[in-house]
Amino acid sequence: MRSSKQFASLLSAVSITGAAWVAAASAAPAGDACALLTPVQVGAALGAPVGAGSYISPTSKKTCTWNSTTSDGGYVTLMLQDVSGFEGGKRLGQTASKDLSVAPISGVGDDAYYLALGEQVGLIVKKGNVAFKVAVYARVPIESKEAKEKILAQQVVAGL
Repeated sequence: MRSSKQFASLLSAVSITGAAWVAAASAAPAGDACALLTPVQVGAALGAPVGAGSYISPTSKKTCTWNSTTSDGGYVTLMLQDVSGFEGGKRLGQTASKDLSVAPISGVGDDAYYLALGEQVGLIVKKGNVAFKVAVYARVPIESKEAKEKILAQQVVAGL
């Protein structure tokens, strides 16, 4: 009887460890921005179909852009950065500028804020030792951009 309880406990531990290993192995690499979101996810948030993500530079996978396949559908960028970039953006928001603002947001990663400059805004997120910026470029009100960016950021955080 005791050995069957021990066997069940061992089997449970192996199953949990195996499940954690599979989840870690299937997570997108943190250095590959295009692997963190799918065109379906981006298109759903943007409200327009998009093509496959493409890298800004062929030598770096840190920034990815998804372009709408419709006219005036807009595009989305995801830029991976280190935590110092996240902190630098926060400090930038402390400068005296009527066009630049930083607004904290909850519910995304460990810490996050919107960085707005004029009609453009980006959501900058820190999760552990990784930071990223997601930005929607479309002709929609800034509040709509923020809502779309939050949806995408939550999906990125889930993939880290």
